[in-house]
Amino acid sequence: MRFETSQHMRLGQTMKLAPRMIQSMEILQMPLVELQERIEQELESNATLELVEADGEPTAPAPSDGSASNGELKVDESGEQDFARLDDFVSENPEITEGDEPTPGHEERGEERRDAGLEALSTMRVRGDADRDAKHEAMAAAPSRSASLGEQLMGQWGVADVEQPLRPLGELLIQSLDNDGYLRTPLETVADHAPERMKPIAVADLERALAAVQLLLEPPGVAARDARECLLLQLDALEDDDHPFRRQGDDAEHGRALRVARELVEHHLDDLMQNRLPRISERTGLTIEDIKAGLGLMRRLSLAPARRLVEEAPEPIIPDAIVEFDEDQDRYIAYLNDRTLPSLRINREYALMSKDRVVPRHDREFLKTNLSNAQFLIDAVEQRKRTLLRVIEVVVQEQRDYFDLGPQALKPLPMTAVGERLGIHVATVSRAVAEKFLETPRGIVPLRRFFTGGTQNEAGEDVSWDAIKAALRECIDAEDPAAPLSDDALVEELKKRGLEIARRTVAKYRGQLGIAPARLRKKF
Repeated sequence: MRFETSQHMRLGQTMKLAPRMIQSMEILQMPLVELQERIEQELESNATLELVEADGEPTAPAPSDGSASNGELKVDESGEQDFARLDDFVSENPEITEGDEPTPGHEERGEERRDAGLEALSTMRVRGDADRDAKHEAMAAAPSRSASLGEQLMGQWGVADVEQPLRPLGELLIQSLDNDGYLRTPLETVADHAPERMKPIAVADLERALAAVQLLLEPPGVAARDARECLLLQLDALEDDDHPFRRQGDDAEHGRALRVARELVEHHLDDLMQNRLPRISERTGLTIEDIKAGLGLMRRLSLAPARRLVEEAPEPIIPDAIVEFDEDQDRYIAYLNDRTLPSLRINREYALMSKDRVVPRHDREFLKTNLSNAQFLIDAVEQRKRTLLRVIEVVVQEQRDYFDLGPQALKPLPMTAVGERLGIHVATVSRAVAEKFLETPRGIVPLRRFFTGGTQNEAGEDVSWDAIKAALRECIDAEDPAAPLSDDALVEELKKRGLEIARRTVAKYRGQLGIAPARLRKKF
């Protein structure tokens, strides 16, 4: 084997994206909230970029003394106000006049000024409380970070009345819980991975600590090892008359429903999950009504009760555009929701400094670089607005039936067709609709929802896949609960509506809609 080097020529074509082109595509793909954050970051890092107020003037900081920058200068010829301000300044800064001999009556005048100053200060404080800055109020009203599941459980365990040897073991078990509150790690593994200072740990001691954790921590069901144990722990809490988890009601009916629910969970949970109620009735001797009563009580239970402690606030959706109906013109009009988007401009002074030969060269180069970045950001934001609005206008024109009739009238709209109509690449259309939302008369809808494939019905009309899903849901909502439609029956129902699709397609769409099969939808 021999290694050698050689040189040769090869002709080829490659496409490279410039950094600014990549940045332009990123800005086009950003939703409104991310774009606002991107502009704020650029305003902080680039001094040549500035905001423009509604009157066209750039934003300027307010004077530090609280006076108006464009107010009229008033001169008091008597000079009384000047002397009063001087006295207030001296009284507030006594260190300036240290060593000076007080003049006769100076102490009395000082006390009077001090009393007047305290009175004015109290008035200012009251007025300041009434006219607090809006930003401070928003910060004060902002919700604080909620404690995590582990922190809340640790807090409960810290005040629980347990034996001292079980306390560190309980903390170890709480640290081993999953995000939904289950203990899916075997106790043997928990003991093996415990800190060296706690070893050796007996599994029997962990069993005792686990029983204490399950009994003392809220909500009931925390630290369960499986779904059956989680439900049983909650049923145990329902048996407690003083437990807040139990509702008030008829004790006899409650007790019977509780016994039925415990029987179902302990011995027939698999049949219950498969909706095989007649088999449960045959094996237990219970009537269907008794089983339904037990199921009604079980609906108050939760398979993930620990999630009640950690509330995940949904992220707000800010639509990038708004679609409204114009009755006079009988058409839908789309416009961008860019009122919260700041208007940008180039700082004129820095632009002149970049061309001034008096300014040092390295400073001019620095200004030119920042001016170029600022101008490109402004151009990229404007290009994003134009591209997004053009795409939305095509969507509004092509999907008029959706806005009039609903999701059943949604038509297929490939991105390639929109790109060819606008004279842009399909990738540009894809980036323009990514993570964007429209506020329409039918609610807030993802923009990407309007771009979907489809098929043709028996009349030769184009029907989108989402319209077929909507028709499928209508068929299932209108079915008889005692005899739900199978997938084959759903195929026939859709065929009656002029939609001919395969059974496996019906099963796939039913799964995407989160609809159970017929045997699980049956009501006894």
